[in-house]
Amino acid sequence: MSKTVDFFPNCSSSKSPTGAATVGEPISLTLKFTRPQNPSEVYLVLTKQNEDAVRYPMNFVKDEDGEYTYAITVKVTTPGLYYYHFDIQNEEQCYRVGSDVDLRALLGKGSDWQLTVTSDSYAPTALDGGVMYEIMPDRFFIGGERNKTKNYAIYREDWDGVPEYRPNADGKIENVDFFGGNLKGITKKLTYLKNLGVTCIYLMPIFEAHSNHKYDPGNYMRVDSDFGTIDDLKDLIKKADKRGIKIILDGVFSHTGDDSIYFNKYGNYESNGAYGSVKSPYYNWYRFKQWNNDYECRDNIDIMPATNDNDAMFDEFITGQEGVVRYWTRMGVAGWRLDVCEQLSDAFIEHCVGAAKKENNDAVVYGEVFMDASNLRYGYGSRSVITDGKLDSVTNYPFKEDILNFVRCGDSARLNNTVAVIVNNYPKHAVDCLMNVLGNHDTARLLTVLGDNGEVYSKDDKAKATVKNRDEAVKLVKLASALQYTLPGVPCVYYGDEAGMEGFEDPFNRKCYPWGNADKELIRWYKKLGAVRTNEREVFAHGRYCGIDTNNGVMFFKRKAGDDIVYVVVNNSGSTYIPELPQGEYTDLITYKPFNGKVADKGVAIVKLTAKTNFPVKPEKKKK
Repeated sequence: MSKTVDFFPNCSSSKSPTGAATVGEPISLTLKFTRPQNPSEVYLVLTKQNEDAVRYPMNFVKDEDGEYTYAITVKVTTPGLYYYHFDIQNEEQCYRVGSDVDLRALLGKGSDWQLTVTSDSYAPTALDGGVMYEIMPDRFFIGGERNKTKNYAIYREDWDGVPEYRPNADGKIENVDFFGGNLKGITKKLTYLKNLGVTCIYLMPIFEAHSNHKYDPGNYMRVDSDFGTIDDLKDLIKKADKRGIKIILDGVFSHTGDDSIYFNKYGNYESNGAYGSVKSPYYNWYRFKQWNNDYECRDNIDIMPATNDNDAMFDEFITGQEGVVRYWTRMGVAGWRLDVCEQLSDAFIEHCVGAAKKENNDAVVYGEVFMDASNLRYGYGSRSVITDGKLDSVTNYPFKEDILNFVRCGDSARLNNTVAVIVNNYPKHAVDCLMNVLGNHDTARLLTVLGDNGEVYSKDDKAKATVKNRDEAVKLVKLASALQYTLPGVPCVYYGDEAGMEGFEDPFNRKCYPWGNADKELIRWYKKLGAVRTNEREVFAHGRYCGIDTNNGVMFFKRKAGDDIVYVVVNNSGSTYIPELPQGEYTDLITYKPFNGKVADKGVAIVKLTAKTNFPVKPEKKKK
């Protein structure tokens, strides 16, 4: 016998509020179902993580044509991760109503839905609705006279060259070839970034370090001399702020470099480093298994000794009143991205967030997280890093993987499900400022991922590989970036993706920006997407997501904020798609022309009722 149920956690008619709830907030749940006949009792079964389940009898609302409606309103008094399902009892048996993979409940099938309850109140951030841009300072632009301050470095003069990928005699890739990009160079390109619609620059690490990528911190209190001076950073912050662009820094606190003032493995610093003495003031900052050559490292890379964030001195040095986070935030930095956040303790994360917000209450703190940040290990016994004084939001890898999957395979149902899961599990403010990445310094370039690169077997092959079907790959980049810019969160563009840069994983994805040789078609596309977000910022900042038709290679959804609604169609179905829109005349926000009602295969439409469109923002003109 057919058994159906109507319950969608992301639909306000089923659950209000949708998404995460706050402590003490009324949570209303409404369950509609047909079969089994004549239910005798219906229960909400709510379980807090690591505690026993509690059954709440639901209230009968109505019976219409064999469809039963039951409802309940509860208040949760303590924060945490909760899980829930429904039990429907009739004379014969009890049916369990839980979630299946697409969040739609089916009688007798599925696990529990997650309910995230936080003590945080909703707090919009300055980044909501904007556009983020990730920059590797050494590879973006050379401003003024080039800095060459390291006696061991290889200073490259071939800006268009391939970064060194061959290991040295010891089998290690040293990452000491420098191309000369610096902070002054970024400052000189602020007009370019403004015209892309960028509102936030996320800088890869800028602190003193041995390598070109700086993920091996040597001194947290100094700007790397090859990038410039502290005054150069202040100048960048000041001039960016005048253009409405914020600066956030990469906080690499889970480890330092072995060539650092704190570890000092090679004696290059005048300090009593932890490697040199058990009496070092920094000794307890690290996790020695046996001093001094046996120590824990990030990803077993011995040049990156892992730190002990439970050490009070280390914690104070990073998060204290005169610590790293407060020092640079006080200077005007608008926020932080905490590298490999999953390796940091909850207490340390809270201290980092608290330190930033003590200096600037509007500071935004992200964490590098690769899975659902509300439930890092999944199931009971999980950990959340986005509630109760922890991170504002995280790097959004779940969206990334399924956007790319949709573009390659047309699996729109899977993408819609992933969006639904994140929207259901995260607090609203964390959803609104998600760092939506499609590529970054750890992954292959977007165009390379979506293109045909031929037969590639070795690093030598990767160094020479180019996308064979570039025109087709560009179409796919447009589909992916349209979703990146219109789904909940903030798009984070890896420098040069908008210019059509290619490259496999590190270091091939870290070539220099191709000034004078960029893909003009793609840059125009990214400018249009940036203008759409600028002109309709409130919708993309705080508008709720609602999937309309997300099957068979089509992503048709709306973003709604108050009375403002923007409809998005990304078509990867193989044929023309005609979206069913409410009556009215619509404008395509990409072209600012009337929408003709059709979206071609591999096409995108972002539309709004003509009477409600905002005047387009004109790009800033570059001064001669």
